[in-house]
Amino acid sequence: MTPEECRTLLAYDAWANERAYHACTALAPEQFTRALGSSFSSVRDTLVHIFGAQWIWLERFHGRTPAGLPPPETYADLAAVRARGAEVQRDLLNYVNGLSAADLARDFEYRNFKGGIFQNPRWQILQQLANHGTYHRGQVTTLLRQLGAKPATTDLIVFYRERAGR
Repeated sequence: MTPEECRTLLAYDAWANERAYHACTALAPEQFTRALGSSFSSVRDTLVHIFGAQWIWLERFHGRTPAGLPPPETYADLAAVRARGAEVQRDLLNYVNGLSAADLARDFEYRNFKGGIFQNPRWQILQQLANHGTYHRGQVTTLLRQLGAKPATTDLIVFYRERAGR
């Protein structure tokens, strides 16, 4: 994966996250935190998980070892989730913008939360982050429908069309 391809993929991820946040503005505060029995309890918890995973990888890339995901209950409402998510996304894009082709190809060693040691090229980890976000935004789509709200379209091809001005 080239640096430009990586930047584009992470720009797509940021675009899609912002669209998901915007779709959530239709929810009442109670709906945003309502337990619905998905992988993560609520829309809020799912969105926090998305940016939490990004934060964990940024921490690892900067040589730190986070103990776990941020607790969703520390984000009272959509505004708090959106603000922190945007901050993490900005930091991730800044990080990616500084990577060369050699940086992306170089193996990165890390520990998971269970202490296991793994190694992957950085580009694979960054690709995983975008894929991870897509997976969980799909869950947000289902949760929004269950709550009677209209989900956002976050298809990659729509991102490409918008970028091209079509």
